[in-house]
Amino acid sequence: MSDPIEPAALAARNNAEWCAAVCRTHDLDGAYAADAWTVARRSPSFYPDAVTLRPAAGPDLLTRIDAGAGASVKDSFAALDLAGAGFTVLFDAEWLHRAPGGPAAVVRRPAVPVTTPAALAGWAAAHGGGDVFRPGLLADPTVTLLAMYDAEGAVAGGAAVNRTGPVAGVSNVFAVTATPDEVWAAVLDRFPDVPLVGYESGADLAPPLRLGFRTVGPLRVWLRD
Repeated sequence: MSDPIEPAALAARNNAEWCAAVCRTHDLDGAYAADAWTVARRSPSFYPDAVTLRPAAGPDLLTRIDAGAGASVKDSFAALDLAGAGFTVLFDAEWLHRAPGGPAAVVRRPAVPVTTPAALAGWAAAHGGGDVFRPGLLADPTVTLLAMYDAEGAVAGGAAVNRTGPVAGVSNVFAVTATPDEVWAAVLDRFPDVPLVGYESGADLAPPLRLGFRTVGPLRVWLRD
């Protein structure tokens, strides 16, 4: 029997597949190796050019990306030292995991899937990601974009969820007139029976931790200025 995959490794793979899904909508095809997912041409804004998949990944992964100014690497286990290659640490964060079956979250307003280009445009504008989120995501069976709406029909908050193997990854959580706790609770309400993973940093860690997530390991994002 094979050893179970650690939650941090599951979260890293899930996040790599989310980044790959976004890149595909920009006509960028990434490549998977045992140590990392990489994309040879520059990824969309706010998305990494590489995501490591195991701690043993080495700096040679830089040969698989455009490592010039603006390149970024998601070091999923905070195990790399890319300073010698001209990179600096953009931020540190913590991987999150929540097993199914915990106490149900109190949902004050539901989140519903975004299913049309018009709804996606409103979601993206409220999120602030603009052209990063393209209609091709709506056709990806692994991706669910969730939106919460206020009484006037404006986007109050939202999140992206992608399914990979045994887990669903939560990312791009944003709150406009909703609170972050309300957004996380609405995500839990939509996926009550699936192990959830994701990552947050700083003050953004508090809402998921209040709702039963636990930290399962550090990650670091490196940027070449």
